[in-house]
Amino acid sequence: MNYILFDDYSWKNLLPLTFTRPASELRIGILTIKEKWEKYFISTISYKTQEFLDKKYPLIVEEDNVLINGSVIPNAELVDEIVNLDKDQKLISGDELIALRLTKKEAEDFTDTIINSKSAINIKSAFLKINYPWDLFRNNGTEIENDFNIITKNRKSDIISSTNNVIDKNNIFVEKGASLEYVTLNAKNGPIYIGKEAEIMEGAVIRGPFALCDHSVVKLLAKIYGPTTIGPHSKVGGEINNSIIQGYSNKAHDGFLGNSVIGEWCNLGADTNNSNLKNNYTDVKLWNYSKEKFINTGLQFCGLIMGDHSKCGINTMFNTGTVVGVNANIFGSGFPRNFIPSFSWG
Repeated sequence: MNYILFDDYSWKNLLPLTFTRPASELRIGILTIKEKWEKYFISTISYKTQEFLDKKYPLIVEEDNVLINGSVIPNAELVDEIVNLDKDQKLISGDELIALRLTKKEAEDFTDTIINSKSAINIKSAFLKINYPWDLFRNNGTEIENDFNIITKNRKSDIISSTNNVIDKNNIFVEKGASLEYVTLNAKNGPIYIGKEAEIMEGAVIRGPFALCDHSVVKLLAKIYGPTTIGPHSKVGGEINNSIIQGYSNKAHDGFLGNSVIGEWCNLGADTNNSNLKNNYTDVKLWNYSKEKFINTGLQFCGLIMGDHSKCGINTMFNTGTVVGVNANIFGSGFPRNFIPSFSWG
């Protein structure tokens, strides 16, 4: 069976994070959504995404294909339902298309006519769907736990040095090549995962759920509250709370980052801070590219959403619920706007 992850309407609602990737390439927990599906199917999966992303994220079609909604997080029960789909069947949840089985020609075309011609099966299992950027940090704790159980099953953690102050050692997993000395790891409230060749420098204090992915660095005296994920090849310091850095990005100095999602190849200048709570404690509104206006998140705590390749100067102050597009260069005094379009300068 050939598996393909397709983008639905949520791709646009997930902008600016999806300007440069399919929804299934977003990281939540330890793994990206695509990597989670590949763990279940033990198979390489391709994409049905926006045309301008095709070259980097190509579609691979075989004679028999199962297309799965790329914004849906897998679980064992859902996977069973998808595997048992017959030809000419689709799996739905209300108006949501979750998965369907298609021939080669149908998968290449993938029109509404083809989708509507399939026999609908109502989903029985519970599932999580990522529709908006804030869904990522809101559900990050659960996904760190789920991914931790999958990745570490029947495996033994590398030795944790006696110089470290450790709480609930059995809930901590360290991959080979990772380096950590004289740090505090508290996994009482959730697991802590340390990836290959990652480093946690002296004096750092970390509370789970927490994931530090391969080749990333936590700098001296950092304070990190879970649920937080630091993607691969990143550097972080200062204070971080309930945030996700997708990967290849730096928040290497002091400053606060909370209830936020940062894309790839971003850099937050020294002493950059974001607010994650309004002074009147009302719900935070966030810019939505699909509706072209600010919409209510329903959240009291919501910080910064930053697209790939964006950067900010030292001492930048981001107000509550700020959205930054891709390739923006942010500097200057005072608070920047709550919505900063892509390719902005200053």
